[in-house]
Amino acid sequence: MDHIKPCCLWFQLLFTLACLMGPSWSQTEADILLKFKTSLTNYGSQLDDWDPSGPGPCSGNDSNWTGIRCSNGSVFGMRLENMGLKGVIDIDTLMGLTLLRTLSFMNNSFVGPFPDVNKLVYLRVLYLANNSFSGAIHDDGFAGMNALQKVFLGWNNFSGPMPSSLAALPRLLQLGLEWNHFEGRIPDFEQDNLSFVNLAHNNLYGPIPYRLSNMDPSFFAGNNLCGKPLPGCKSSRKKRTVIIIIVVSGSLVILALIAAFSYILKDPAMASRFKKPEKKKPGNNNVTMGKISEDKSANYYKKLGDNARLHFVRDERERFELQDLLRASAEVLGSGSFGSSYKAVISNGRAMVVKRFKHMNNVGKEEFREHMARLGRLSHPNVLSLVAFYYRKEEKLLVSDFAPNGSLASHLHSRRAPGEPGLDWPTRLKIIKGVAKGLAYLYNELSNLTLPHGHLKSSNVLLDHTFEPLLADYGLIPVVNKEHAQQFMVAYKSPEFSQFDRTTRKTDVWSLGILILELLTGKFPANYLKQGKGGNADLATWVNSVVREEWTGEVFDKDMKGTRNGEGEMLNLLKIGMCCCEWNIERRWELKEALAKIEELKERDGDIAEDYSSYGSEGEVYTSRAVTEEDFSFSVQG
Repeated sequence: MDHIKPCCLWFQLLFTLACLMGPSWSQTEADILLKFKTSLTNYGSQLDDWDPSGPGPCSGNDSNWTGIRCSNGSVFGMRLENMGLKGVIDIDTLMGLTLLRTLSFMNNSFVGPFPDVNKLVYLRVLYLANNSFSGAIHDDGFAGMNALQKVFLGWNNFSGPMPSSLAALPRLLQLGLEWNHFEGRIPDFEQDNLSFVNLAHNNLYGPIPYRLSNMDPSFFAGNNLCGKPLPGCKSSRKKRTVIIIIVVSGSLVILALIAAFSYILKDPAMASRFKKPEKKKPGNNNVTMGKISEDKSANYYKKLGDNARLHFVRDERERFELQDLLRASAEVLGSGSFGSSYKAVISNGRAMVVKRFKHMNNVGKEEFREHMARLGRLSHPNVLSLVAFYYRKEEKLLVSDFAPNGSLASHLHSRRAPGEPGLDWPTRLKIIKGVAKGLAYLYNELSNLTLPHGHLKSSNVLLDHTFEPLLADYGLIPVVNKEHAQQFMVAYKSPEFSQFDRTTRKTDVWSLGILILELLTGKFPANYLKQGKGGNADLATWVNSVVREEWTGEVFDKDMKGTRNGEGEMLNLLKIGMCCCEWNIERRWELKEALAKIEELKERDGDIAEDYSSYGSEGEVYTSRAVTEEDFSFSVQG
């Protein structure tokens, strides 16, 4: 029987360990989140629905708890922004969320050192901008985070060198470190697909690495950097030559002085001529060093002065001062051909967007005010309302509301995480219907303008919380410098301007057509990247060549889901787009006709034609329907 006792002891030991470890094995995501909540403070009633007695955090892909993103019933991300949160970001607790991929605590009040986020090795997105984190980030602070694609740490108080592990992240696409106190040289980045790296307003110096040379120059402002895209660095060879000359010359001078001094000491007559000078008493010639302090939490616009005043163009809106925007923590949304855009959350919690325009200095003050007042009177569900503006000769500021779902361009062209869905067909149809309605409203209200919009493109179609589209940057042709407008604005890429140096009331219809094709194909219109007149090789030409080869299924965006039984309506929209961007102006549709056709479209085909043989599963769009020349009669050259 003695040989049985060790087995019994081992069994008891394993049973005891199982009892001790059992709670951690059975811990639910709700338990983990509730434990994490205890590490936070100052959330008030904002997290009241994090309730153990209510439904769990996720129901399929839908979230039941504030700030939680779900995928197939599991917590996929956390987005606790603009809540004034304090306390500690308990990374050790979050490690229990095995499917956690995105983490955002932007625009809160966290302080202290950088959290140990490298314990979350599968994290893809990290947003900690606009807090008060401080101190240096360990050089291995991002080690092992091989899935991390987006890192935004701007508007904090981080210091020390940039961690090399950050620059070595293999999948990094976007990085924001602006308005901190990072110092030293920029480490070499190893990624070939970087699309956004903002290092503005730190204490960095030296040459900009090669892989960052195609970034916007404003992303390096406020440092001591050189090299593309900034002016070139001074030649180090010249510096070495100058140093060698100085060293050699100095050595010769010293040798000559030593020889002369030896001669003087040997000659008493010469030595008597030199007396030891008297010690001078220290005087009051103290030099006060100028101290330039820069508040990193302040907005760029503080240079405009305390007396600057916003001019509101909407009577029903609550008033706030320009200083309210200056004091608010800001997030750089992007930098386009006109200037930068900033998101600022003012004291009442409302998020506003401030857009800088530097190419409007050919218009007088009164003319500008009158035009802004006219734009301020516009009101439509699909037109982004102008709230206020600021005028000065050098630049203008336009203030509008923040659109929480970003731009249509970001949804069509940004790289998504694996498994993250793109815009489905019903949503895309909803968007293009709203765009057409908004454009028709502008045509009616700005009837005296040849180009009521003038800059219609996917990045100027913003999306609200329900993905309702909002047209932005409209009606600016009268106030933008003509040379700049013709270089960068979409209307001047049109065939009529390329060929005949003129625009018409159908030019915005051409832009609408290109937008429709972009929406359906997911392809970015490459000719928009070219400054000046657009070329012949544009998106409409590409689509026309495809449909004439009768492989229409290849045209549509493969990321577009929800297309089952909707192929016929999608083809109808494709035809509308082609008719809108017809090169022959006489044959191009009027906006009224395009709007009527778009409004007739439905999510599903009413009667599926017999010549359709759809063999794709839900979310795929491949069709064997033949498309003839008569279906798409379209000219690519006027």
